[in-house]
Amino acid sequence: MRALIQRVSQASVTVDGQRISEIGQGVLILLGIGQGDGEAQLKKICEKIVHLRIFEDEEGKMNRSLLDINGQALVVSQFTLYADARKGRRPSFINAASPALAEPLVQRFQEMIASYGIPVAGGIFGADMKVGLINDGPVTLWLDSDQL
Repeated sequence: MRALIQRVSQASVTVDGQRISEIGQGVLILLGIGQGDGEAQLKKICEKIVHLRIFEDEEGKMNRSLLDINGQALVVSQFTLYADARKGRRPSFINAASPALAEPLVQRFQEMIASYGIPVAGGIFGADMKVGLINDGPVTLWLDSDQL
């Protein structure tokens, strides 16, 4: 499982010209589900994200977590995080999970984040989404469950 996390002051998802979700201060999580991912990988990534100290304290140091600041999360499914562009000019997505596996795991991930009391918004799985954000910092982090 892979997650690209961006600290944001706001973020939103628009589908077919309609804004379907938005958050204020918190994180935009682009979540990629790989072949063989399951509950164990979800727990690892979720635990890491909600406790990561990436928000500034009074001294300007990244010392606060999403929980500490009462932040929000916007979760967007992103199979392209599993792109393999080593050969040729068109990336392969063979390592990404099938939609039948990925969709329920993305939903379960949102439920896990919400279980911490964090307000969670999401995109629409498989839709052509326009994601808008104001990256705060900018702070952008890459997580891979195989490396946690």
